[in-house]
Amino acid sequence: MTIRLPAPDGGLRTYEPRTDPPAPAPAGPPVSRTVFSAAHVVADPYADTTPDGPAAVDWDATLAFRRHLWSHGLGVAEAMDTAQRGMGLDWTGAAELIRRSAAEARAVGGRIACGAGTDQLSHGTLPQIRAAYEEQLAVVEESGAQTILMASRALAATATGPDDYLDVYGHLLRQANEPVILHWLGPMFDPALDGYWGSADLDAATETFLDVIAAHPDKVDGVKVSLLDARREVELRRRLPDGVRCYTGDDFHYPELIEGDAQGFSHALLGVFDPLGPLAARAVRTLDTGDTKGFRALLDPTVALSRHLFQPPTRYYKTGVVLLAWLAGHQDHFTMVGGLQSARSLPHLARAYELADGLGLFPDPALAESRMKSLLTVHGVPR
Repeated sequence: MTIRLPAPDGGLRTYEPRTDPPAPAPAGPPVSRTVFSAAHVVADPYADTTPDGPAAVDWDATLAFRRHLWSHGLGVAEAMDTAQRGMGLDWTGAAELIRRSAAEARAVGGRIACGAGTDQLSHGTLPQIRAAYEEQLAVVEESGAQTILMASRALAATATGPDDYLDVYGHLLRQANEPVILHWLGPMFDPALDGYWGSADLDAATETFLDVIAAHPDKVDGVKVSLLDARREVELRRRLPDGVRCYTGDDFHYPELIEGDAQGFSHALLGVFDPLGPLAARAVRTLDTGDTKGFRALLDPTVALSRHLFQPPTRYYKTGVVLLAWLAGHQDHFTMVGGLQSARSLPHLARAYELADGLGLFPDPALAESRMKSLLTVHGVPR
């Protein structure tokens, strides 16, 4: 069987999908690294809504996908960027997602951490921003999940310098009941976060970030860094206080960062581990045995897919993630909250399918091929 895929030059090319399903992956969580997958949400395709209306979520399918990730030993990072936080999923929907997912995690024994931000505000004063953070922190803590303090668009717009970040984050860390994960999301993921930590100079921003941690090291479990700059992440993790972890959010360099070097390594909190879940878990369990070559042999080939999904505009990577979830049979449709399924071109989606198929990510390759052909037909590609 072959499939005709659109190419970037406007033509069509023939691709022969693989027919062998992936080998069953053993269960059990990795032990040498803490690994979170930032999980997507499944939209309700039957909801009569609009792109700028409230998100309509298929809760059954959304929670089933989280059970899939937990079954492979991965933790779930909930209500994060991958869940279209601030790009179709508002705070009301995120709060419901946090409560439902945390309850599901308790029921199945899964690890979960949830994002707390300020997205109930578009802008505000510093006291209003602190109050918005406090509201979300309370929801996460009441759910029993670990807190990830997300970067705030409102704070980025309001802060006049590093001291405002030190004040807001210091206030929140003093209130937190348990150690949190601090999230530094670069402007390639969200342009509204340019200049976060009080400076567009990343060296200066890093110093402020480290000052926040140094003032409250007992309240910081770790930092999640999403700057797509491996050198900067390595330098940062070497300066973290003892006991504070670095969770890589670098979807371009994750194999080398997770492997680490003689001076340390990164744990993982990655959006690309949504489609890579079983394979990523297998790779880190291989690393648990000390087999670094085997780890890299499994994970290095996935980087081409990740770089494709996260190519600029990087914030639209969620479209490819949801496409692959549909092709893999984790949901019955390719519909996203906010209509974001339209955010990537057909040639981009076709290449994502080809790369994922080449990695053996689809449990049922024939189903993936059939669904991809259906998508192509809708777009006018002849069979």
